[in-house]
Amino acid sequence: MLAINLKSYKETIGSNGLKLLEASEKIIEEYNIDIILAPQYTDIYIFSSNSKRVRIYAQHMDPIQSGAYTGHILPEAIKEAGAVGTIINHSEKKLNVEDIEKVINIAKNLNLETILCANNSVVAAALSKFEPTYIAVEPPELIGTGIPVSKAKPEIIENTVNMVRDINKKVKILVGAGINSGDDIKKALELGANGVLLASAVTKSSNFYEKLKNLAEGFK
Repeated sequence: MLAINLKSYKETIGSNGLKLLEASEKIIEEYNIDIILAPQYTDIYIFSSNSKRVRIYAQHMDPIQSGAYTGHILPEAIKEAGAVGTIINHSEKKLNVEDIEKVINIAKNLNLETILCANNSVVAAALSKFEPTYIAVEPPELIGTGIPVSKAKPEIIENTVNMVRDINKKVKILVGAGINSGDDIKKALELGANGVLLASAVTKSSNFYEKLKNLAEGFK
């Protein structure tokens, strides 16, 4: 699983984002891997309308129901726009534990998948009781550094895999922070992860297809 958070990078909004989507579709055909893209909310509809096999996620959604919540992200709205899932509790958009549980329950009721982020193994294990689709462990100090967690702190991956699976064997485990190459991904998979969550390694790339191809080699 290759999950790519497009965050708020201008390089992947609108028509530029569709170039990344097109490259992702080619990589899926060539390597038979799963790819998730999480674009800006304003791009969810156009991404989902042009996607064939890439799964489109929201970057966040709020634990609210339809009503007077100016500026909030309504779960039903992202589903209506075509998203099949959402990222939850990213280090740049954190939620408290009560709201995490609410959002996951709402997602389940709407048949939306979830990537629940945690900053360490202990938190990942504790949050796995909420039964997200994926748990993504990302040490915040490595995010955006280009220093891969799979090499800098491999014990975090091993501990997360062991601790999470002791509590919930169904949840799939992603790792993130500093993932930049196929070699980084290969190492993460060898340590027991099911995939990776990354951002700038792709969004800041000058050639989306070539970058994705390099990353996809790690899944061989």
